[in-house]
Amino acid sequence: MDTSEVAAMLNMSTSWVYREASKLGLKGYKLGRGRNAKVLYKRAEVFKWLEQQKIH
Repeated sequence: MDTSEVAAMLNMSTSWVYREASKLGLKGYKLGRGRNAKVLYKRAEVFKWLEQQKIH
């Protein structure tokens, strides 16, 4: 999943995802170099993180 897909799924902005993902334990994978690099997230890791956020 790219950053915009993660942001849409979480109903947050892409800048929030860039800023907070590593703090939340979501590991981004950078493809490319410089300003045009794309950050991707593993779908399974995003869903796992969401499951951990459940209120029991």
